Amino acid sequence: MQHISVKAFAKINLGLLITGKRPDGYHMLETVFAPVNWYDELTFTSADELSMTCSNLDLPSDDNNLCLKAASALRDYAEMTKGATIRLTKNIPFGAGLGGGSSDAAATLRVLNVLWGIHAPSDDLHALAVKLGADVPYFLESSGLVFASGIGEQLQDLERSLPFHIVTVFPEEHISTVWAYKNFYPKFERKVPDLKEMVFELCENKDLTVLPTFENDFEAVVFDYYPSVRQAKEKLLEEGALFASLSGSGSAVFGLFDRQDAAEKAMQAFGDKSRASLTPPSFKMIQRS
Repeated sequence: MQHISVKAFAKINLGLLITGKRPDGYHMLETVFAPVNWYDELTFTSADELSMTCSNLDLPSDDNNLCLKAASALRDYAEMTKGATIRLTKNIPFGAGLGGGSSDAAATLRVLNVLWGIHAPSDDLHALAVKLGADVPYFLESSGLVFASGIGEQLQDLERSLPFHIVTVFPEEHISTVWAYKNFYPKFERKVPDLKEMVFELCENKDLTVLPTFENDFEAVVFDYYPSVRQAKEKLLEEGALFASLSGSGSAVFGLFDRQDAAEKAMQAFGDKSRASLTPPSFKMIQRS
């Protein structure tokens, strides 16, 4: 009986600009994904049937779970009936804009592709990932800073890493991505800044003047309806963050710090009221545990 254990890391969005809406209802966006050191743990065991358990009983462990959706999609692709038992230890908060479910789905595709001996080419796995969710391809294919466009599935590795300590905080609010897209305040007519160029300035020259460019278009509506999320961002800035922002559609917020002691002090300032993680500079995801 074969076991494979992996870590599925979270991400933050350094800027998230919604640029338009396609005829099929999907929104077009530009963003920069950055990995953070907050991860779920998954163990896959070969089995006759396909099943899963989850440490968080608030999440479904049936066919509505993205892990099982990913496993079923891969099995259908390969036209096989092999099974697996998936054990998910859920640490990344859900409804936080950190991509935890997408990361779990990507890990499932990556591991079962090996465990089941499918060895599907990367283009085929990418196509499966896109159908599961816009963030899934990032977690499947990347480990560092990536510029994403389209609906989030068009990826360009920026070959850079953030030279900051990152404090990511979950203010204990669960925000639906569907709700966020339905309620955000569109700014489709504005001139979209070049996020890729801003990342190069930030990482290569540590030019802090570009930081205000990294706006998140969900922030205004989330702050209007969830004041505790606004307060979490304000607290990060009060604690000395060089920049703070909402991640994804929320509710997690993150702050960039130039010193480890300042980042650790900011973590402590939230106490037990909010879950938080600390990511070191130049962090990259390493999936296998």
